[in-house]
Amino acid sequence: MKSQSALPGTLYVVATPIGNASDITLRALDILKTVQFVACEDTRVTAKLLSIHGLKISLSPYHEHNAAKVRPAMIERLKNGDSMALVSDAGTPLVSDPGYKLVQACLEEGLHVTTLPGASAVLCALVLSGLPTDRFLFEGFLPSKSGARLNALKEIASIPATLVFMESPRRLATSLSDMATVLGDRRASVSREITKMYEETRRGTLTELSNHYVEAGAPKGEAMVVVAAPEASPALDDDAIDNMLRVALAEQSVRDAVRSVTDATGLGRQQVYQRALLLSKDD
Repeated sequence: MKSQSALPGTLYVVATPIGNASDITLRALDILKTVQFVACEDTRVTAKLLSIHGLKISLSPYHEHNAAKVRPAMIERLKNGDSMALVSDAGTPLVSDPGYKLVQACLEEGLHVTTLPGASAVLCALVLSGLPTDRFLFEGFLPSKSGARLNALKEIASIPATLVFMESPRRLATSLSDMATVLGDRRASVSREITKMYEETRRGTLTELSNHYVEAGAPKGEAMVVVAAPEASPALDDDAIDNMLRVALAEQSVRDAVRSVTDATGLGRQQVYQRALLLSKDD
């Protein structure tokens, strides 16, 4: 296979292994050998990976604390013809890191951006979960405080898709419990140490998983949590809506009855309101 060299003035977004150092592509190694510099979250982490593959490359720290300061200089180097690679500590850049701002800045300057695909903890966890993969939402890390976490879960509770989260080991049991409270006791999985020697995926309901980590304690390493989509509710016909409205109208005003039924069913307000008006006229 013919090796590939980096093109001048190009930003390469390069996926790196999420655990097993062998999970890096041949193309990624070719590009990393030939770019003028590599932007990375932690130079120590990236240097270790490169050393395993016999590479010694100029590394430039690029993380949430210095991104705004160093980004202009990186753009200038690209405009002057240098090529660079952007990597994260693990997996595909731009997923839960500040890399998208660098890509955005390059595109605004008319610079060439391309990607070298590879490992992704999100997709690995989804595949290992045994849950439907045709439609999913990656939510990343939920808020660390329970109140904010519950509110965030309420916002996505009705989304008809498999949900994927990252979570720290010390918050895992509590987060799973909050998920069960808001989302219902759905099927779920927790994966950790993916691609490593002690890889583990535990499957069950949210309550079962929460109880396990309460008893077993915090696991080693960050976890990927995958949660099943909500079960589809049977469609409501006009008779069913009317029956709900009659019960509500017996004790509430039209406005309050409409609100009660829309909250309970998720139906559009206008649809319910029109049914309520018809019932009022009949009475």
